Amino acid sequence: MNVFKAKLGIFLLCLSLFEGRMVQSVPYDHTASIECLSNPMSPLYSGGVIQNSEFNNGLTDWLVPWDVQATVSSSPSGNKFAEARTAGQPSQTVHQTVQMQANTHYSLAAWLQVSAGMANVKAVIKAPDGEYITAAATVAKSGCWSMMKGGMTAYSSGPAELYFESDAAADIWVDSVSLQPFSFAEWDSHRRQAAGEARRSTVRVVATGAGGAPMSNATVSVRLLRPEFPFGNAMTREILDIPAYEKWFTSRFTVTTFENEMKWYSTELVQNHEDYSVPDAMLNLAQKYNIKVRGHNVFWDDQSSQMEWVKSLSVDQLKVAMQKRIRSVVSRYGGKVIGWDVVNENLHWNFFESKLGPDASQRIYQEVAQVDRSKPLFMNEFNTMERPMDMAAMPSRYADKMNQIRAFPGNSGLKFAVGLESHFGTPNIPFMRATLDMLAQLDLPIWLTEIDVSNGSNQAQYLEHVLREGYGHPAVDGMVMWAAWHASGCYVMCLTDNNFQNLPVGDVVDKLIAEWRTHHVAATVDADGVAELNLVHGEYKITVTHPSIQSPNVRTMRVDALSSKSVINIRV
Repeated sequence: MNVFKAKLGIFLLCLSLFEGRMVQSVPYDHTASIECLSNPMSPLYSGGVIQNSEFNNGLTDWLVPWDVQATVSSSPSGNKFAEARTAGQPSQTVHQTVQMQANTHYSLAAWLQVSAGMANVKAVIKAPDGEYITAAATVAKSGCWSMMKGGMTAYSSGPAELYFESDAAADIWVDSVSLQPFSFAEWDSHRRQAAGEARRSTVRVVATGAGGAPMSNATVSVRLLRPEFPFGNAMTREILDIPAYEKWFTSRFTVTTFENEMKWYSTELVQNHEDYSVPDAMLNLAQKYNIKVRGHNVFWDDQSSQMEWVKSLSVDQLKVAMQKRIRSVVSRYGGKVIGWDVVNENLHWNFFESKLGPDASQRIYQEVAQVDRSKPLFMNEFNTMERPMDMAAMPSRYADKMNQIRAFPGNSGLKFAVGLESHFGTPNIPFMRATLDMLAQLDLPIWLTEIDVSNGSNQAQYLEHVLREGYGHPAVDGMVMWAAWHASGCYVMCLTDNNFQNLPVGDVVDKLIAEWRTHHVAATVDADGVAELNLVHGEYKITVTHPSIQSPNVRTMRVDALSSKSVINIRV
């Protein structure tokens, strides 16, 4: 029995080491493109589990449904691709069956084109449990290739089927298809590594004495004063009257967004009767605790959010009222907020476009910048990252709209930013990461601006997955949750009860705040007076003590992405 146990222990150790190697066996590929190219890129991961991913062997390994006509064609450059057409609607392509494993994330990528015009094309995966999952979507165009990137999570093992589908009659061209599996351990390992590289740096502290000689045996103590990465929550007016709410909120967050109090209908419900007393008071409270505030919002493109007096205005009257609104709110808070949600949700709604024409958003961004040119101007939208099946807000459509705004005459020098609201039901984590990969190609700051997860037994677990994924992606510059407290109930997600005691989601938030602020707190320098410290980015108080000195040497320093391996000399 003892021999059996010993052999079993050696086997388990080897298995553990093997699994440890497997965690790093397939690096995640952040490659993405929002450009329409004359030829597609090579498939990521050499296709992963997809066979004949570039159709170099005709339609081998691909299935042709009975109502689909398919062939393999070649471009003038010699690139081969599958071309498919369907007699009716929706239009479909060839299919491929793959074997999926339970508890595995699958990263999907493909290149699409249509023979004429443009069409919304989505990737559909029939999972092993029989569920049809939209894994990604893009706007496919004629004359050039568009990248689609997304994914899904398999919770059961067995055969699955991948194909592409358009809701309009279209001849769909497909190429460079890839589907790469990642175990949960692999996925988490990559995220931790990415977070470590994006959010932390190793600095070298050198303690020297008179004449620059190294001071061996000096002790370096480190205290984080303020983390660099902005993490916060929405705030409501109730915080002004409830000390317990104020204490709970201000002890945790470094950034906030007022849920409704800065919106047009909150400050000018009756025409020409402006009242900023509530947002002024909330801003004063935030400034007291050095909490940064996002400006939310200048306008909202949703018809239902407009006051009746706004809806009744003529075009000329509306222009005057909008100019007044811009001058009023943007000049009032321009030097006090860190950015503006300019035309909220202008992919799903079009109130101002319906009144002022298709370039209304472009002009509004320009007019806001004329009052406050120093702050990033966000395009804030929902479902771009949450729901691959929402064709109105898919990543390619978001990128196209942002580029239209940027390319509008007079807008090229303005500061823009990406705002992804992040209202999740069951998060599709591979699609979330893929969307961030795609929108990172805009080369703009990206914020997750209104994070929440709908109520359910997995709410806390899902929230943790979303927050970790956002924090771990190098393109994300800040995160704000949409969990503002209300006595009558929160919008979707409450972090505390009415006594400001944490609910399970609140415990998740506290756990992550503590984790993301963990760093080396002390070290003893070596014989050369050197101590290396791995520190989360932020502002620090550094204290150096030595037996030979009566008073410690204290200084503050900032650690950021440029600090890696930098040398900090402290004269003791």
